[in-house]
Amino acid sequence: MNPKIALFGAGGKMGVRLSKNLLNSRFRVAHVEPGAAGQQRLRDELGLSVVSTEDALQGADVVILAVPDNLIGKISHQIEPLLKPGTMVMVLDAAAPFAGHLPQRDDLTYFVAHPCHPPIYNNETTEAARKDYFGGGFAKQSITSALMQGPESAFDLGEELAKTIYAPILNSYRLTVEQMALLEPGLSETVCATLLDVMREAMDETVRRGVPAECARDFLLGHMNILAAVIFKEVPGAFSDACNKAITFGKPRLMRDDWIKVFERDEIAESIRRIT
Repeated sequence: MNPKIALFGAGGKMGVRLSKNLLNSRFRVAHVEPGAAGQQRLRDELGLSVVSTEDALQGADVVILAVPDNLIGKISHQIEPLLKPGTMVMVLDAAAPFAGHLPQRDDLTYFVAHPCHPPIYNNETTEAARKDYFGGGFAKQSITSALMQGPESAFDLGEELAKTIYAPILNSYRLTVEQMALLEPGLSETVCATLLDVMREAMDETVRRGVPAECARDFLLGHMNILAAVIFKEVPGAFSDACNKAITFGKPRLMRDDWIKVFERDEIAESIRRIT
């Protein structure tokens, strides 16, 4: 059996990545892309043409919504009347499902799949893989998946498809939608991206105060490498007394005492509300 996939947003940045990885898979893919630029990108990069929404959904076993978070609710409700019972709707981020933006229809399967992206510490041996920071091309990455609703038997199909679109795969983790929302936006964006942005601002401040820009960058990225290796136990080791004291006195200077509350459900919900 070769399931039919209706891929919406096929000509976008993410859509093209997925389209490329699906080319040599067992899945039959119907590409939907309303934008002229996206259609041209599919033709130029992959030699693919698009079909209408109606043709794509005719007999579709899975619908992938490779579209921005704030469009998932609108598009899913528009296509819902055309979906046969048992159709799997796959979204690539937990935000819209967590926020309740998918149609209320018990005979549909909802599956969420999101990449972890290639880890900083890896064993990649080729230049292409080492520079594949996003994943889905040359570097191995782990993925997360959640069967939000639908029969348990549907998980295997969803995971297989997730492994295909995000290949090559390191590990595959099964989570709940709520757990995925803790990871993103909670861990990856609210915490990680924010603190990295602060680190970049701190680096820029040292440059403003007279440190050569290339030196500041080399110094920060080099220390990020070894400090993270110790903190995340990539290598055995311990910080010096001076470094530990800097952390002890620096953390309350940089962080609010209640910062951990960003992981409370209402905080996660509010963060998702802003983007959906």
